[in-house]
Amino acid sequence: MQAKKRYILVFVSCAFLAYAYFGGYRLKVSPLRPRRAQHESAKDGGVQPHEQLPSFLGSPDLQELKLLQSNQSKSLESSKHLLPRKPDCRMETCFDFTRCYDRFLVYIYPPEPLNSLGAAPPTSANYQKILTAIQESRYYTSDPTAACLFVLGIDTLDRDSLSEDYVRNVPSRLARLPYWNNGRNHIIFNLYSGTWPDYAENSLGFDAGEAILAKASMGVLQLRHGFDVSIPLFHKQFPLRAGATGSVQSNNFPANKKYLLAFKGKRYVHGIGSETRNSLFHLHNGRDMVLVTTCRHGKSWRELQDNRCDEDNREYDRYDYETLLQNSTFCLVPRGRRLGSFRFLEALQAGCIPVLLSNAWVLPFESKIDWKQAAIWADERLLLQVPDIVRSIPAERIFALRQQTQVLWERYFGSIEKIVFTTFEIIRERLPDYPVRSSLVWNSSPGALLTLPTFADSSRYMPFLLNSMGAEPRHNYTAVIYVQIGAALGPNAALYKLVRTITKSQFVERILVLWAADRPLPLKKRWPPTSHIPLHVISLGGSTRSQGAGPTSQTTEGRPSISQRFLPYEEIQTDAVLSLDEDAILNTDELDFAYTVWRDFPERIVGYPARAHFWDDSKNAWGYTSKWTNYYSIVLTGAAFYHRYYNYLYTNWLSLLLLKTVQQSSNCEDILMNLLVSHVTRKPPIKVTQRKGYKDRETGRSPWNDPDHFIQRQSCLNTFAAVFGYMPLIRSNLRMDPMLYRDPVSNLRKKYRQIELVGS
Repeated sequence: MQAKKRYILVFVSCAFLAYAYFGGYRLKVSPLRPRRAQHESAKDGGVQPHEQLPSFLGSPDLQELKLLQSNQSKSLESSKHLLPRKPDCRMETCFDFTRCYDRFLVYIYPPEPLNSLGAAPPTSANYQKILTAIQESRYYTSDPTAACLFVLGIDTLDRDSLSEDYVRNVPSRLARLPYWNNGRNHIIFNLYSGTWPDYAENSLGFDAGEAILAKASMGVLQLRHGFDVSIPLFHKQFPLRAGATGSVQSNNFPANKKYLLAFKGKRYVHGIGSETRNSLFHLHNGRDMVLVTTCRHGKSWRELQDNRCDEDNREYDRYDYETLLQNSTFCLVPRGRRLGSFRFLEALQAGCIPVLLSNAWVLPFESKIDWKQAAIWADERLLLQVPDIVRSIPAERIFALRQQTQVLWERYFGSIEKIVFTTFEIIRERLPDYPVRSSLVWNSSPGALLTLPTFADSSRYMPFLLNSMGAEPRHNYTAVIYVQIGAALGPNAALYKLVRTITKSQFVERILVLWAADRPLPLKKRWPPTSHIPLHVISLGGSTRSQGAGPTSQTTEGRPSISQRFLPYEEIQTDAVLSLDEDAILNTDELDFAYTVWRDFPERIVGYPARAHFWDDSKNAWGYTSKWTNYYSIVLTGAAFYHRYYNYLYTNWLSLLLLKTVQQSSNCEDILMNLLVSHVTRKPPIKVTQRKGYKDRETGRSPWNDPDHFIQRQSCLNTFAAVFGYMPLIRSNLRMDPMLYRDPVSNLRKKYRQIELVGS
């Protein structure tokens, strides 16, 4: 029996080997080959040569496959702008630097012509604010050949196809732009992309090509690092200019508030962004944690509501949103349908430290701003850990975080204008030859927008950074005398006496006289002897004379403008500038004392004559007064010290609208300088040693005798406030006096003995 099984096993094995040898080659033959070809190949005992193989191009299966591939290719091509944008653009590959070598200028395409129905393409209020901010700035040019950047006249802010602000047919409109060039050197502003139900971040409805995207709610996978710019999401009522300042009015420590953590907003019952907000009720305790949501929004919320909606709505109605903002230490900023949220800027303004719950969100201006100094991160997946995170933060860090929210809000996020200008400056710093500001400059007051790196090679020369860097202003000062009347120069003239007084100061390094009068320049022999102090006389109308040992003076051609007194003249090499009117009457002790005070406050204006501003309810406007009050907000530059950087800022940063106002009125330049310095420092000027008179009133040609003088200055003040977007001036009750001033002791014991002998 075992032998029989053995024979059967051998027979089966032999049969399998025979099949494998004689018929196994059939496994290599394609099933699509004709049977005749297979048979001939088998008969020949080998595989048919490739030259004799039949063509399969006409095969029905292959035709179907090619048709499918063709349809897929067309679909991909038509939706190319919906695909994830690869980070394949860098400034070196997608930007033409040669357009930016001379100046950093921005061109805006003109509005599109009216259509057949006589209607202009729609432009949202916020996009119009962006265009207005650019057109009224120093960045703007009407010459496209001089432009470094191009901004579309087409509104691209809202690319949600269901929105009323959605602009259609953008691809065809881009194709008609004469300088589009696949988007190179263009910047596209966008707040919303995608629509229901997925709100795809990369769904713009057009191909941005090589254009820089300045976009809100950007994710880490979509941002082209070093090329695109992440901007904040802002609402439709956001101000064009400065707008409201930060809400923190005091620096009390510790910053104890009623609520530790707060949030009030919508929640989504289903769809993208619903997971995080639907779970917030787990953190709400109604005591120190107030996190309330509502599903009462949208047209069909009743049909979509869940079992918790009614209870959530009742709790939601118990709390006022503004009250929560002002009385909470931390404010939760969870993602919504998109990664960004309006809550972010609202929390910054209120000084409520943002706690971010939006994984993969690239925070606004993240390449420059150190958000670790102003915000807290949390993970959406670890929501229940948020209470422990905020409770573990010490009071010292809470205080620092809250202060930084105000710095960032006021310097970069308080208006559309600031957001746009910050975007431009980030792009500008990517240019090869433009100086890069340090992280300290970007993340401390007054911020990068007010720190022009072309002023000096080092930040230590900036007046507001001297103290933080442990430095002091360079010694001595340059006296700049602005001559507008030009009375006859002689030993009894006010100008002659003033020059002689300045030369006796122990701190003066140079005297610069700016001659803006109609009278010709006095001869050299009529000026008082200045011995070792160089005296430069610059005619703002054309001719120039130099006195003393100084270098050749700069000449400014053309009709004199009163703003020329604040030009950054090459002759001014000291940090301190003493600005004087020709008829100022000050003695040497007064000059020296004011200079020593300024050295302790180099970021402020320090001087003698003070004025004040006030709000006039009857006129609904700002008022200006020279009356003696118990406060002041302006120190006139007719006798004041300030840092020379403010000359550079006045000339190269201020809006041209402001300078035009000064030129047309031939007045108010001193008020404008005060607004500028207060805007930079957020501090008032400093008045030194009370004086009831500081001008020589002998001449009747002085503008101070003009009855319309104060009316004109009040008008200037309101114009300046409108252009700044707020009133930068700050009131002060401080006055600096020398030690023992007015004390009933011998004058010999006082350092500045002449101060009490004049003008009392």
